[in-house]
Amino acid sequence: MNAPHPTRAFDAAVRPPHVLIIGGGVGGLALAQGLRREGISAAVYERDRSLASRPQGYRVHISPGGSRALHECLPPHLFDAFDRTCGKPGRAFHFLTERMQPLLSLDATMIRNDDAIARHRSVSRVTLRHVLMAELAHLHLGKTFARYEERGGRVIAHFEDGTSAEGDILVAADGSGSRVRRQLLPDAAPIDTRVAAIGGKVFLDEARERIAPRLRDGMCIVSGRDGIGLFVAVQDVAAADGAIGGNEPGSDATGAVFENARSYVMWGLGARRDKLAGLDANEHDPARLAAIARHAVAGWAPELRDLIALADPTTLSQFSIRTSTPVGPWPTGRVTLLGDAIHAMTPYRGIGANMALEDAVRLKRAMVAGARGERDLFAAIGAYEEDMRGYGFRAVRNSLQAMRRTVDVGPLRLAAQRLMFRAIDRLPAAKRRMARSMGRD
Repeated sequence: MNAPHPTRAFDAAVRPPHVLIIGGGVGGLALAQGLRREGISAAVYERDRSLASRPQGYRVHISPGGSRALHECLPPHLFDAFDRTCGKPGRAFHFLTERMQPLLSLDATMIRNDDAIARHRSVSRVTLRHVLMAELAHLHLGKTFARYEERGGRVIAHFEDGTSAEGDILVAADGSGSRVRRQLLPDAAPIDTRVAAIGGKVFLDEARERIAPRLRDGMCIVSGRDGIGLFVAVQDVAAADGAIGGNEPGSDATGAVFENARSYVMWGLGARRDKLAGLDANEHDPARLAAIARHAVAGWAPELRDLIALADPTTLSQFSIRTSTPVGPWPTGRVTLLGDAIHAMTPYRGIGANMALEDAVRLKRAMVAGARGERDLFAAIGAYEEDMRGYGFRAVRNSLQAMRRTVDVGPLRLAAQRLMFRAIDRLPAAKRRMARSMGRD
């Protein structure tokens, strides 16, 4: 597909491109690894001074598409390290009521496939970030982006510490609060959905027998009558293989929130803020978050109340859920975007990280084509942007709809949803179709 606006030519024969990547999250680091593997110069600038600058202690689901992207971007030995440190596959995916009544159960054999590369995985965010950071010679921490400018056929990134960096292409990979996007597309700010989530971890070596067996099967989604949803997932790792990054000797990422060598159950409780005792966006006191979470599930089944109460208090955190609105074509130039920097989405389909990885691998291919002279670099980036707007904002729309089906549901709609789940549970063919759709946008 052609770029939506005329593009400038880039002569790769005169000078190979140098890429500036703003943001060291999953998408930005995967892009850097992919470019490095193809011999293209890239530097990452991340505002965090260390892995312990902010909590990143929960698991993340990597879909078959995300796994393919990582396999293409990472060198084989780093992909093997990623694969080796993933959690063990769960046994099932359950949909439950707040009274622990089963609605629908998908056996893991319906979701799992035999592809050694393109399959579902779960990995600690700490572990994944360390794997993606490994061996990147041009990774600069403690660099808070301030602004960019174009001058003399180059793009210059300026940082708050007074330093700058010059390159041919600048990639915004700096998340939903992207300062790059704010300058490039000032009208594309993310939207606060007024939905918040509280999350916590329960370590299995301390509480396995105190957690209901169904809640440690794999994954569970609980939709309550009051518009409160609960997501539960197991991260079951072999201690010998899971200790990359968190609580290693010499690591600055210490404490339970960064612990990734012990198996745990994570839970995330989401609802509109007024359903969470008016949870303030700046509330981070663990005792207060624990009290709010316990109050939200006070009328639920004892197994669910126990799970909430068992969380290690130091792992509790909360975050606001944002989404974005579709953005029309913009003139392709020296600045482009990926991941949440352009298409922030709710976590209700669990695909945000996978969309960032999809962006990274597609943008990597575009830059490789430009660097090798197979296609004009700007034309290749323009085609990436056109495709990314399509699949990226489709994922935004689908994840927003999934959130609304939980938090905006009334009694009649909830009853209809539960009838539908129970009907699917009785139809093997329908269950298989649903299982195949897991993790798609």
